This record gives sequence, structure tokens and C-alpha cells, in this order.
Amino acid sequence: MLPRYAERRLRSALREQPAAALLGPRQVGKTTLARALGGHYFDLELETERLRLDLEWEQLVRAKGLLVLDEAQAFPEVFPRLRAAIDAERSRTGRFLILGSVSPALMRSVSDALTGRLALVELTPLLSTELENDAQRGRLWLTGGYPDGGVLRPSRFPGWQLDYIELLAQRDLPNWGLRAAPRLTMRLMRMLAATHGQTWNGAALARSLGLDAKTVGRYVDFLEGSYLIRRLPPYHANLKKRMVKAPKVYWRDSGLAHAMLGMEAERQLLEQPWVGASFECHVIEQIVGQIEALGRRVQPYFLRTHDGHEIDLVLEVGGSRWAIECKLSTQPDRRDLEKLTTLAEAIGAKHRILVSRSSKIVESSAGIVCDLPWLLENVERLIQADS
Repeated sequence: MLPRYAERRLRSALREQPAAALLGPRQVGKTTLARALGGHYFDLELETERLRLDLEWEQLVRAKGLLVLDEAQAFPEVFPRLRAAIDAERSRTGRFLILGSVSPALMRSVSDALTGRLALVELTPLLSTELENDAQRGRLWLTGGYPDGGVLRPSRFPGWQLDYIELLAQRDLPNWGLRAAPRLTMRLMRMLAATHGQTWNGAALARSLGLDAKTVGRYVDFLEGSYLIRRLPPYHANLKKRMVKAPKVYWRDSGLAHAMLGMEAERQLLEQPWVGASFECHVIEQIVGQIEALGRRVQPYFLRTHDGHEIDLVLEVGGSRWAIECKLSTQPDRRDLEKLTTLAEAIGAKHRILVSRSSKIVESSAGIVCDLPWLLENVERLIQADS
């Protein structure tokens, strides 16, 4: 098993709290990580496991050791029991680990029963800094970071992703409460892949699907809550310019989007007109994931004016503001950093960073020009410099 940042955070949380929830998309490695911690394991999607949990509950809550409840959203009746068990012995830590693949159903149950009683840890697809070698890091953008999806074994891409998407539409999303026909869900997901990284246009999407905009928005809410897509909100600044107010919407794992768009190799990807947007989304998700994996709170945004000025990623990290621009080029232009610096100064950004595919690193008073691996390795240093 590859070392995951989330394991350190999870162990720390269980030392301090009676319970923790490990949340993230299907097949991201939650079960593997949980089994590494030991304890009594139950897969709550299986009726036999739910019955066994019912029969052994009193014995399990009295016993020492960790009780692991996988896919907990499938058995919401367990949350009131957890609350009662925790409240009976509030000083006992490290008792329960809840695994969930979808936030809406799970979080409603948590908010009703376990508010203030557990820590939340998110497990993302693999980050660049969690990989073992340059070959894996080199194909991460193309294949995405699901452990079984090709980043470790290239032959699995894109077949694994296409099977994964189909299983989500046919089985998982309906089981979790998405009230849409699987064929419609597949169309929606492919349309979101085709508009990967673009600003949200719910009306156009609704027309294409033959639905009303409110229904499409509700479906996208569900995909977001299932850790599949991210809505990147616009940053609101007083720049005396008209600002774009719609969020950007993109697939959190680039490999899923690439597979639905028919990509099989990086050379094919680099020929696409949308390749820059794909690179940008990958960079954003890796940076946000890295900061969160370090246990830091971060709020990501983008900034765009109607006359074309833009910052791809604005981060609020602690009390500091970062402005990050993504360029696919291997030879970034000095003027790109100058443009970024001008807009970054207008919003009071302390860090101005231009991320490209060049391995040349430049740190100056104007900002930083670097590649993604360098930035991910130095994120913690930059955060600490703000303290």
C-alpha cells in the first residue's frame, strides 16, 4: 500500500476523538487504508454484514479496539446507536471509524446524530507527492489518481475508468438516492466531461438533456456530493470591473474526464483544443488536495473579469491569499507572470505563482515560476512562511 497523507491525519484524529469519518469517492482506497488500522470490519452495503452488526452490537461497543463501518450511508440506522455509545463513554477515543462514498446522505445522518462527536478526514485520489517515481507522476494527469485506474499499472487506463463511470450510473448513484435513469446520468456525466473546466451554464445543459435547470442543478449537486466533481466558486473582489459570477465546474479526477473524452495517450491529449483547461483543472485539484492533506484549511476560488483578465486559482489559506496561474507551456512567457502580478496586487495576494510544465524554477520578488511537483513539495514551506 502506498503511504497516504490521510493515514497520518486519521490516526491523529482517532487518538483525540471517539470517532472519525473517512470520506471520499468509490475505489479511492478508503477500505485499504481502514484495514491497515486493524479492528472489526463491517461492509454495511451487504445485508449479511448489517445483520451481523445487529447481533454483535452490544459486544462490539464494549470491546477494545476499533469498529470500522464501511459504506455507512447504506445503513443510516447505525448513527443513533453510535451517538448513544459515544455519549455513554465520551472519554474513550479511537472507537469508531466510519467510511462513506457520498457526502449528502452520510452528512445528513452525521448532522442529526454525531455533531461534535467525530472528526472528518477526506481521502482523495492519489496526489503526485504520494507516488513512488517519476514515471507514475508523469502519467498522473492523463490517467488520474485512482489506485486501480492506471497511474500504477498503465494498461488499465482508460478501460477501468469507463467501467467505473458505468457502474456509478447503473448501480451506485441510484443506490445513494440519485433519482435519474442511468442513461440520463451517463449523458450528463459525458456533457460535464465535454465542458470540463468551463464556467457553469445550467440552462444550456438543461436544454441539451431535455430537463429544467433546477433538476440539472440538483443532479450536479449529487455528483459534487459524491466527490466526483468540484464547483470552483468565483472570487468576489472590488476591482471596478464586471466579474464573472458563475462557478467553474470540473471533474476532480482528470482521468475520468479524459476517458469519457476518448483519450488513451498523452500525445493524443496534447492535440486537443481543450488541453489547457484540462491541465489547469488537474493543477488546481492537486494543489487544493495537497494543502488539505497537510491538515490545513483552504478555500479555493477563481477570478475572471468580463474583459478577459483572469487568475486561474485564488486560495485563502489561513490569513494569507495566493494567486496561481496555470500554463501548459514548457517555456512560460515572462509577460504571463507580469499579468498575474498586476491582478494579484489588486486583490492583495501575497504569493504569486505561475505553474507551467517547465522544470526551471525561478523565485523572485515578482513571484514564483515553477512546475507542479516543485510547488506541491514546497506548499508547506510557503504556508509556514506566512505564519
